[in-house]
Amino acid sequence: MHVGRTGRARAAVFAALAAAVGASTAPGTARADCQVSKMLELPVTMAGRRPTVQGRVGARDVSFILDSGAFYSTLSRASAAELGLKVEALPPSFTIQGVGGAASAGVAVVRDFSLGGVTLPRVEFIVGGSDTGATGLLGQNILGLADVEYDLPHGMVRLMHSTGCGKVNLAYWAGDKPVTVLKLERPERDGPFKPHTVARVTIDGRSVSAVFDSGAEQSMLTLAAARRIGVTPDSPGAVAVGQGIGVGRRGVASWRAPFGKIEIGGEAIARPQIVIADVELGGNDMLIGADFFLTHRLFVSNATRTMYVTYEGGPLFGLTPRGARTAAGEAIDLTDRAGAPTDAEGFGRRGAVLASNHRLAEALADFDRAVALAPREARYYRQRATARLADRQTLPALADLDRAVELAPQDAEARLQRAMLRLNGGDRSGATADLEAADAALAPSNAMRLTLAGLWDRVDRPAAALTSYDAWLRAHPEDARRANALNGRCWARAQLNRDLDGALADCNAALKLAPDRAAYLDSRALVRLRRGELDAALADYDSALRLAPRMAWSLYARALAAARKGRAEQAARDRAAALAIEPRIAERARRIGLE
Repeated sequence: MHVGRTGRARAAVFAALAAAVGASTAPGTARADCQVSKMLELPVTMAGRRPTVQGRVGARDVSFILDSGAFYSTLSRASAAELGLKVEALPPSFTIQGVGGAASAGVAVVRDFSLGGVTLPRVEFIVGGSDTGATGLLGQNILGLADVEYDLPHGMVRLMHSTGCGKVNLAYWAGDKPVTVLKLERPERDGPFKPHTVARVTIDGRSVSAVFDSGAEQSMLTLAAARRIGVTPDSPGAVAVGQGIGVGRRGVASWRAPFGKIEIGGEAIARPQIVIADVELGGNDMLIGADFFLTHRLFVSNATRTMYVTYEGGPLFGLTPRGARTAAGEAIDLTDRAGAPTDAEGFGRRGAVLASNHRLAEALADFDRAVALAPREARYYRQRATARLADRQTLPALADLDRAVELAPQDAEARLQRAMLRLNGGDRSGATADLEAADAALAPSNAMRLTLAGLWDRVDRPAAALTSYDAWLRAHPEDARRANALNGRCWARAQLNRDLDGALADCNAALKLAPDRAAYLDSRALVRLRRGELDAALADYDSALRLAPRMAWSLYARALAAARKGRAEQAARDRAAALAIEPRIAERARRIGLE
């Protein structure tokens, strides 16, 4: 980074925020000389387990994931391209680190960026890493400018400026609730402009260094730290939970494991279920993620390096507590005394928080109110559709998406969501119409092109799938989902019997990134079958079927390869097994010219 330039940019942003300050003493502070003023208030809408805030670049609406674990605000290369930003190269030694490893980086300057109605001059963004599902990440170069209050249970984050507060309890909302106080660490490597929110917590009597990371969808402990505590993936009760992804190129294996107790300041949670993963967190042991932020209200005083926290109720660490008690055993009143929302935006935000905490009936009631108050706003129908799908209300969800598309025909996200539902319901023509509309609406670099490409494959349009895979791969050189995209492009080329050398290279690259994936082996087997490399094709089909014995296409295609090798008995056996699983599988083989 150009540190001098970064310091000037940071000072300009702080000055712009300071100009918007409405000075006031925080309610509940005991000293008159403790002044706390609000610099910026940002409404937060949960997108699944990711807190998002809205902003603008020029006249364009953008969304950012609120990521207290990001040392700097970032854009993916695809987002920078969509916004027309010039990206300057950074030295090769400068990389960004995340759960998925390291990625190369550049820097771009946004000269007309606004948040919460405040225009911030000349904001720098690091450019690189995986797509996040949003325009980018809002990190510590903005969140660390002053103090910050994370009030995700009520859909809000506030940048605050405090003076003269010293040891004053800044949890001004707490009332009679117990307040947990944690001293924050500032590792020297953080430097002056990227203060991560790091504190010590205790798990089963062992002290661990934890980053409070609102951008992490769940709390996570490194495998190395878990082993120091005495827990491994082979411990009783530990179960594999698949691959996690982050900034870097690779997925990481993870497990959910039981522990005895976690203590965060004065708050103790017995028998937590914590995800452990084979990751390196820049010298820290743990991420405390969205499950904690959704159930707590936090005031981070960067001025005094102290954090004040109250538990607001709800599930965390794999538990759904029915209440909370003090150390003396007294019940804590968790009644939410915040006023009810008064507009559609407020009901939409509260509904999203409730949905993230799996309180679907309450979430749907809030989305109903949002729709009633703003019946021509498409996004509330889309929010309600997502909650209805989570509640297995498929037909009402489809009706909501119909209305969302009617109100916003260019909404590619709603189109793709409806296309999936239509495909699941057997409406291929309706799904294809939605995919064509989404294809026309999406920029070539848009992250949703990966989803679009997969859906083109489901409606047997490999040429359209190939176009989207090509566009996505060009725009995402270091994304953690590259293995999926490379496999998809390999499969599309193999179906089209086109550029088989390129197809083989794609499948080999996918398997190098993610070995032993049955679908990837199946794709490579088709390429080899097309090339007449029958022994190699049969070997790949054998490997794929060892991993997924009931994969109908692999069985049927292996039958074709076996027949060409003169193995009639094996061919008949595989063909019969494939047709028993999927009676129409032969139609696909005929469509792509294998029979």
